[in-house]
Amino acid sequence: MAQELDIDAVVAGQRRLAACEAMRLYHEASIHDLGRWATAMANRIHGSSLRTYVIDRNINYTNICSAHCSFCAFKRNLGHRDAYILETGQLHGRIRELAAIGGTQILLQGGMHPDLPIEFYEDMLRGIKSTFPDIHVHGFSPPEFVEFVAIFKIDGFPTTAPNKSSTLPDDIWQAKLEAIMRRLVDAGLDSIPGGGGEIFAEPVRRRIGVGKATGRQWLDVMACGHRLGMSTSATMMFGHIEGVADRINHMVQVRDAQDRAIENHWPGRYASFISWPFQHQNTSLGRLGQWDRESGSPFPGDVPGHDLAGKCLRTAGAYDYLRTQAISRLMLDNIHSIGSSWVTMGPKIGQLGLCFGANDMGSVMMEENVVSAAGTTYCLSEGVLCHLVRTAGFIPAQRDNQYRVLNVHDGADAPDRCVTDWSQQHDTRAGLEASPGDEGGTVPLTVSYLADH
Repeated sequence: MAQELDIDAVVAGQRRLAACEAMRLYHEASIHDLGRWATAMANRIHGSSLRTYVIDRNINYTNICSAHCSFCAFKRNLGHRDAYILETGQLHGRIRELAAIGGTQILLQGGMHPDLPIEFYEDMLRGIKSTFPDIHVHGFSPPEFVEFVAIFKIDGFPTTAPNKSSTLPDDIWQAKLEAIMRRLVDAGLDSIPGGGGEIFAEPVRRRIGVGKATGRQWLDVMACGHRLGMSTSATMMFGHIEGVADRINHMVQVRDAQDRAIENHWPGRYASFISWPFQHQNTSLGRLGQWDRESGSPFPGDVPGHDLAGKCLRTAGAYDYLRTQAISRLMLDNIHSIGSSWVTMGPKIGQLGLCFGANDMGSVMMEENVVSAAGTTYCLSEGVLCHLVRTAGFIPAQRDNQYRVLNVHDGADAPDRCVTDWSQQHDTRAGLEASPGDEGGTVPLTVSYLADH
């Protein structure tokens, strides 16, 4: 297969992997070969010594959301007892804690709040930048921008009901989006995260993300950001009702969008691609029946027009995750970084991702609310994250949002080499909301991770 598909040329950047070839690799290539090829490509792009991470904090400024995503356990409606909007003191307190441990950026996202005006966001950004001028604000995912287009009152532009911005003529939609984005950039927004990518295929997206941005709208928001000079990330959530072809098509659309940014000489680009499996706990989507892998029948999502498409799940474990990530590295020849998703997969599989095309371990996660609401609660210290990188055979290095290396940890003062008691390097964080039918309140959960040493 390697010779037939000329994989060596793909790894060397001399030819592009076609969608049909990626499908064949997914179904036929051994996992060992996929890891070897993806690692070789990562080494060509990034070298074979350093693997990076960032110190940031995921701050969700509100959990109020007008969308109805069946995979989400985080959202609350207006008026719900657990609904919140962070006050300025709470927000700044969290950023202050980040700065104290050497953090360089915040990931600032919320639900699609149907009532907050643009002035709320401008004031929030200006307050952050005036108090923490060195903190990079990686904020507001494409679905949030799509909701901004619907509800923000901007001189010269109409508004719509929440979730209804698609009713605007396309030229007005695009112009209003750019006007909003310019105002937020002027207020302090530095870059746009890739949240809400999910799967672009509309038959899937309509089932799992009611009221959320379409695939085209998601890509249009990122294109606007690129034209304005912002760096963005792309994401994919898989392992639910989608077919393998939907995953490959998603990657192709990201690659094509990056091609357009390059061809048009836009100053911004997709800097990274991160994929992760759907976390089904505490979600309505997770209550669908599981496809019987032993049945001998094809998964309905892989069969166009199947009567059961969208009505059963094919969740993804480590094996499927690593195959998908490796193929993303081979497919996305114009994307600089591939991130490993230890937040959803756990520390050891996240570490193994460095041998399947990933060059980046993501964040030393001080705070994460969306994934943890769905039942996954891994959080790691900088020492453990560096240890994972080093014991995978690489030198850990702290980076910034632009993937510029800030600190190479190859000396005796490296965070992992300063740990004297590995038994203290564990996660004691998690307060998960009770599932429907529970007696209310929160369920305390401790997930411990002891690093091998």
